[in-house]
Amino acid sequence: MLLFFYESPFDFRVNTNVIIIYMEFLGISVTEWVGYAASLGVLLSFLMKDIKTLRLVNSVGCLLFVVYGVLLSSIPIIITNVAILLINFYYLFLKKS
Repeated sequence: MLLFFYESPFDFRVNTNVIIIYMEFLGISVTEWVGYAASLGVLLSFLMKDIKTLRLVNSVGCLLFVVYGVLLSSIPIIITNVAILLINFYYLFLKKS
């Protein structure tokens, strides 16, 4: 395994197939910021009164959770949020009222 380290704000970690850029902002990694943004998106969706707006905002949160899952290499997070995205897509664009 080939591994490089570079001083802040970037930490380059190189594997044979993957390059991961680790960056911090206010002492919090970019991965965590994506997770916080995803949580905020899902939380805000529950404040919506209109179901279409709820599904749109929830979809943004779920999309961010998919990115978060990819950054963490967490298959359960990815699968769950892709499924929710597909359900939201169905109700927003395919289902006839």
